[in-house]
Amino acid sequence: MKFKAFLTENGVNLLEKRFLPALDKMGKVCHLFLTREKAYFLHNLLSGEGIQCVAQFHRETLFDDYRISSQNEDCIAFAIDISLLQRAVRSSVSICSEIGAAGSTANHLQIKLVKKLPPNCTQAMPFLTFETKGYKSAVIQDVPISKPLSRAQVLELQTALDMAQDLPPTLVQVPDLNQLQNFVDRMKHVGDLLNVSICKYGDLHLQISTTLITLGAEFRKLLVIGEKAVAPSEDRNLSAQTRSERAISRGDAQSVQVSVKHFSKSLQCHLAKPDCAFYGIAPRGACLTVIFQFFIPGTHQTDKSISLHCRLPVLDPGT
Repeated sequence: MKFKAFLTENGVNLLEKRFLPALDKMGKVCHLFLTREKAYFLHNLLSGEGIQCVAQFHRETLFDDYRISSQNEDCIAFAIDISLLQRAVRSSVSICSEIGAAGSTANHLQIKLVKKLPPNCTQAMPFLTFETKGYKSAVIQDVPISKPLSRAQVLELQTALDMAQDLPPTLVQVPDLNQLQNFVDRMKHVGDLLNVSICKYGDLHLQISTTLITLGAEFRKLLVIGEKAVAPSEDRNLSAQTRSERAISRGDAQSVQVSVKHFSKSLQCHLAKPDCAFYGIAPRGACLTVIFQFFIPGTHQTDKSISLHCRLPVLDPGT
């Protein structure tokens, strides 16, 4: 089992300044899943608890001189502490900047899998090692990782990843995540459960209720991808809640209940600096999916080399 590559300058910037800060908010530990073509950061795909989060990169986006081999069809997966990984990348970038004449990290930062004997231990342990090469010396940083997953575990992870890639039939676009974040920040002090309704007309309804207060927000005429419908004219002057209820009864909308804490945590993905987000509900209300979209800099074209999405578990209305 071997993995060795150089982090590209773009890859360093994506990880250090955007994705690792966002992923760190999702949970302390995630799986790093490396294949011949892609690298994935995966939260909670095997545990089935909490928010599932999938960040995906084409290998050229992060790495140069990418070499990987294993008996699992050249796939390698292991658990890693995000905060330790983030610290190692930041430290390596700092050293690279001092070494590089123009602050460039090109061909300075190598990343590889190694087995080493830690101090006071009798058994070699696996590490993800960062080697920052200078002109006369090299600085090595070792990030401890779990034992690489077995063939059966890698297959289980790949199966969970395939299932997590399914798109809801209707997605609505929310271009202003800050507006959504401000509303949820106010909601957090009201209650713990959030009702989310998504309508084929392009409406997103959020509502939180307690015995004393009901607080809601409605985002209308959003861009719809997938199954869509035209709102009946007779619903035009009705309240948001009534319109939502009628759309659900017609089969034009779905509603699920999620944890306010989970919903708020998913919004921390704004640290990855997405250009917009899409919300959708899986068939039969299996989960609430949030897909973050990234544009190629200077354009409105989707950057297909990177992706990020979350799946929020739904709660039974009786709980």
